[in-house]
Amino acid sequence: MAIQQTDLQAQTYAERERLATLLSELTPAQWDAPSLCEGWRVREVVAHITLPFRSGPLRWVTGLALARFSVNRYCDTAARRDGARMTGAELLAALRDNVRHPWQPPGGGQAGALSHDVIHGLDITEALGLPPAPADRIATVLAHSDGRGLAFFGVDLTGLTLRATDADAEFGTGERVVALPAKDVLLTITGRRPLPAADRAVRAD
Repeated sequence: MAIQQTDLQAQTYAERERLATLLSELTPAQWDAPSLCEGWRVREVVAHITLPFRSGPLRWVTGLALARFSVNRYCDTAARRDGARMTGAELLAALRDNVRHPWQPPGGGQAGALSHDVIHGLDITEALGLPPAPADRIATVLAHSDGRGLAFFGVDLTGLTLRATDADAEFGTGERVVALPAKDVLLTITGRRPLPAADRAVRAD
């Protein structure tokens, strides 16, 4: 069943509000703790989540040009720069003040905006042992994921189907069915958790 655009928008806003509430209770040590994003602390992840809210088109194009038009290089540089110069309070405000920001990733639509916030939210909550996004919200992200995401993260699901134990969601078409919590299905297909067979997992840079 197709998920309405208004529902995707409402879930995006709810996820940002949830993250802002969690972030408001972090200690300085937690802001500086490693996240699931290699080389990024929690503060760099929040800087990345809020970058689209803080960057106009001119700044974005200029940053891309300086990064030789590599989106990944630009995002990494910007996250490290802003994570270093902004306080936890400033980063939190950038998120809290933009809960209803209309940003959508190019070509990703509202589902892409929701996926961006849920996935990077897991980068924080999993690292700190905090509650993840609700299983049904993660299931919505899974429902809008496709093979392009697997290719980006370098994950090979050949022969596997990952089925959520706490939501109506699964990913893959293989005969071997592996039951996991929805968050672990999403973490696996984005290269943040190893596949059930360790030799199948390939983490992309």
